[in-house]
Amino acid sequence: MSDEPISDLGFARVDTDRATRTGDPEVVYGAGKTPAQVVEILHALHQAHPEHAVLATRLTDEAIAAVVAAHPDAVVDEVARAVTLGRLRTPQGTVAVVSAGTSDAPVAAEAALTARVHGAGVKLVNDVGVAGLHRILAARAELTTADCLIVVAGMEGALPSVVGGLTGVPLVAVPTSVGYGASFGGLAALLGMLNSCAPGVTVVNIDNGFGAGVFAARVARNARPRTDPPSTNGTPG
Repeated sequence: MSDEPISDLGFARVDTDRATRTGDPEVVYGAGKTPAQVVEILHALHQAHPEHAVLATRLTDEAIAAVVAAHPDAVVDEVARAVTLGRLRTPQGTVAVVSAGTSDAPVAAEAALTARVHGAGVKLVNDVGVAGLHRILAARAELTTADCLIVVAGMEGALPSVVGGLTGVPLVAVPTSVGYGASFGGLAALLGMLNSCAPGVTVVNIDNGFGAGVFAARVARNARPRTDPPSTNGTPG
């Protein structure tokens, strides 16, 4: 890793020392950046941390194309609108990403990819919203064997309360901006999750799959090993 804590690119001062301080390198938030800026920042981070993957999120089609052109070995997640450059870490612990519906997929995908980049194994439990409670009940075994849960939902945001009542696993809830007019762009889901009657539910901001993924990965990496191995059902990291 570079001896310089900051890489000054002129338009950005990239924090190359963050991994030393926190265990996780800086991530490129692509929204509002030009494709050339995304490529340059990602390249600087990859040079500083060649031992594991670096991540760029919230990318436009043009930014994704620019990254792939500059780094053909970059891996694109089309659903998450994100790319990784470099090798993923050996996973420690398991994060289960639980999503209410297909419309929540972009946020759930961002959370899952972020957790993988930050060193956790990931399994997905998709389309288990409260409109059909039998679906989440059928997946309870997958929930209880995880080290941390990310529960992603829009509309009224009820799913984290249901999951929080079914398990004692650490849980971070992610409200999405999915919903009709009175959902107020995810505010209804956010308030519903903040007011959850299930204990142990923490909440990140609307559509913040990235923040949830970092939190959950840190929990999973530091979880005490289980006596019984985690379930192999779902999608491995």
